Amino acid sequence: MEKVLVRMAPDGAPRSFTRGSLDWRVAATPVRWFERVRWWEAKRGLPRGHGRVDVEVWQVQALPGPRGRGLTTFELVRDATGGWSVRDSLN
Repeated sequence: MEKVLVRMAPDGAPRSFTRGSLDWRVAATPVRWFERVRWWEAKRGLPRGHGRVDVEVWQVQALPGPRGRGLTTFELVRDATGGWSVRDSLN
């Protein structure tokens, strides 16, 4: 998964994100869920001091740039360290 920079709205939902050199703005109400991490299968275990074994996932529909056209659906994933990555687009 590719690392991204996510900017949050005051309510804690993703508002926009930067993927590579392109800014994407969330254009529809995002959906959040949690997934269990198979930490025992991962290349690296949980970071020291972190007991959380779930990751937060937000499915967002976003538009590219300030005047982009055509919604693209992404899954933004926040890991146990608070870092964000994006799964491949679903469109």
